Amino acid sequence: MTEAARQAAADLAELRAGSGEAAHGQPVVDRLVALLDLERIEENIFRGVSPPQSPVRVFGGQVAGQALVAAGRTAPAERKVHSLHAYFIRPGDPSVPIVYEVDRIRDGRSFTTRRVTAVQRGNAIFALSASFHHVEPGIEHADRMPDVPDPETLPTRAEIIAEHADKLGVFATMPRPIDIRYVTDPPWVSRERGGTEARSQVWMRADGILPADDLLHVCVLTYASDMTLLDSVLVRHGAYWGFDNVVGASLDHALWFHRPFRADEWFLYDCASPSASGARGLATGRFFTRDGTLIATVVQEGLLRILD
Repeated sequence: MTEAARQAAADLAELRAGSGEAAHGQPVVDRLVALLDLERIEENIFRGVSPPQSPVRVFGGQVAGQALVAAGRTAPAERKVHSLHAYFIRPGDPSVPIVYEVDRIRDGRSFTTRRVTAVQRGNAIFALSASFHHVEPGIEHADRMPDVPDPETLPTRAEIIAEHADKLGVFATMPRPIDIRYVTDPPWVSRERGGTEARSQVWMRADGILPADDLLHVCVLTYASDMTLLDSVLVRHGAYWGFDNVVGASLDHALWFHRPFRADEWFLYDCASPSASGARGLATGRFFTRDGTLIATVVQEGLLRILD
């Protein structure tokens, strides 16, 4: 763990002392920045850690964000990541450091390609391929953002989960570096109606100020992209983690970055699920800035078993 990570962890522990609520705000955002500040132990090898307060396995958004940091630190600074494709291979153990091994696949005239393998105890737990491209002019078009309420008019996540905290368990009290405001009803509310349209819409942003580092902002959005995406599958079936006997995990994850953005400014995460079958659910998501600019698109397939 880097010195910055140690200090941020100490600050976070002090913030949470004696509180039954999830820590939030700038100290938690600083901890996320430290979490993404990997230790370089060789030219193409990096090491990362998990937060002190973690569920039983490493959060998928964390390992994806850290792997993208490792890839980005071996790519030319003037080339920006435009896509990533990843597979979750094994559950990660949050008590064990994660080693990220970068393979410099290609450095072309316009594109740079990197492959990253995340390893624990000698086994691959995650694999990511990322492509970087130098900025150049070209054709332009984009989908329009859905018409939704402003984030300031919506309750905070803490306010929504207050009466359900006992069912949500550790997920209700874990530190939250991402501020989330639900546009559609969260799954633990809509499940009471037995299911709704396979859609989830939330406003998101880092709950504090991030440094002016383009790669960091992309990695924070990557981290956040795994937070509510599969909700769009579960809401269709009136089920949710903790409330029902749901077993699941992210299987693969793909992200395309279209335009520059800041992850500490509000962005709408508009998710939908076109299909679920064979104990797998597919979810797609679009990210829009507050002014309606489409900045990224995501697709994920997840393992979802709703047991009797």
